[in-house]
Amino acid sequence: MQLAFWTYEGPPHVGAMRVATGMIGLHYVLHAPQGDTYADLLFTMIERDGKRPPVTYTTFQARDLGGDTAELFKTAAREAYERFKPQALLVGASCTAELIQDDPGGLAKTAGLPVPVVAVELPSYSKKENWGSAETFYQICRAFVRPATTPAPRATCNILGPTALGFRHRDDVREIRGLLEQLGVTVNVVAPTGASPDDLTRLTEAHFNVVLYPETAGVTADWLARVHKMPRTRMIPMGVGATQDFIREVGEIAGIDTARIEQASRLPWYSRSVDSTYLTGKRVFIFADATHAIAAARVAAKEMGFSVCGLGTYSREFARDVREAAAQYGVEALITDDYLEVERAIAEAQPELVLGTQMERHIAKRLGVPCAVISAPVHVQDFPARFSPVMGFEGANVLFDTWVHPLMMGLEEHLLTMFRDDHEFKDSAKPSHLGAGAIQVAEAPAAITQSWAADAEQELKKIPFFVRGKARRNTEKFAAEQGIATITVETLYDAKAHFAR
Repeated sequence: MQLAFWTYEGPPHVGAMRVATGMIGLHYVLHAPQGDTYADLLFTMIERDGKRPPVTYTTFQARDLGGDTAELFKTAAREAYERFKPQALLVGASCTAELIQDDPGGLAKTAGLPVPVVAVELPSYSKKENWGSAETFYQICRAFVRPATTPAPRATCNILGPTALGFRHRDDVREIRGLLEQLGVTVNVVAPTGASPDDLTRLTEAHFNVVLYPETAGVTADWLARVHKMPRTRMIPMGVGATQDFIREVGEIAGIDTARIEQASRLPWYSRSVDSTYLTGKRVFIFADATHAIAAARVAAKEMGFSVCGLGTYSREFARDVREAAAQYGVEALITDDYLEVERAIAEAQPELVLGTQMERHIAKRLGVPCAVISAPVHVQDFPARFSPVMGFEGANVLFDTWVHPLMMGLEEHLLTMFRDDHEFKDSAKPSHLGAGAIQVAEAPAAITQSWAADAEQELKKIPFFVRGKARRNTEKFAAEQGIATITVETLYDAKAHFAR
């Protein structure tokens, strides 16, 4: 067992809670000891939702273990129904309560409740949060989806996947819904967020499903395709190119002409401009959930001209997909849920930009590297009050602003020589745009066959942090090509002149 300060995913019952909290008319009765009720804080303090999560805890204590905890659960379930009058109850156990094996599903069915009960068995010690949300959504749909009585019109769909605590889910749904309406596609149900158990009975009234977040909706969409013959989308509309591919995919499924759709993104214009050359070849390290990591790598490499120097995910269920994506960029995928391993990989890669989660934001800040958050787990600042999607054409604008501005806030490279004696470029100066606590980028060790003279090391430190890693790599590459074993100040300037041609 590994002790960690941070974790990318909580236990699976938190995933179930994300599904339940997003839905309407569903109440979650969670068998949990006192102390396992911390999840309330996630929704009320981080997402800043206007209501408490629809969750009732049994909150048994140590002294209750000598008594009848099963009866305590049935009492909590009855009281939850009497108080909230939900359309259905979701029941389960937290990771701690799982150890006493009280079987919440069986207990709830003997409690005489007048509403449907959906039991979710979530193995807390072998699975994690995203798996829990996927399994919960699947079990709820299994309980409520009904076969279609009449063929659904081809130009109707459901949007599947958004949950509470999802990264920009609220805004993504609004953006993609508007895009689908421009195409002439009617949205039948959005689920789980915003849907009730009654709404789920109508899922088969749509012809196909738009899957925005496979981590939550992939299993359910595959089941609907297999059992109810409902096609599903595979393309994640993140970035201009992927959004165009998504539109074509929807057109093929729905049998409609998609040529008339308006592409309202400014990113392609910037990519054609002279200023975009500043971005070309910038090294970016990407680590997130699988959906956002794969999509972000495509945008970074093909639409912004970055060089992907690292790609990884904590979503082990999608490891194969991430490995296939990483192979396209010539890097080895990093599949781990250990943030310390991620930190070591970032320090070794020496990127000029990190795209990741809230964890990578902290890592990048310690290393003095700009960072943009692209995926959960997130912080309160990643739930902006403004409309800020990351999908669709407007999402491409948001991605551009979010990713490019951290780079642009440093001085342009062609100004380095002019301002090299400025006090802000002294080695002791902290990068102002990363906050007062930021430190300088960790220097990579020199190759075994090369060494740096002391005066050359001092000269290198005069180069601003955001291009210092690139200057070191270029100099070492130049020295290796010239057969130079000891890098001097003259070598440093010869390399600068060589790569400036």
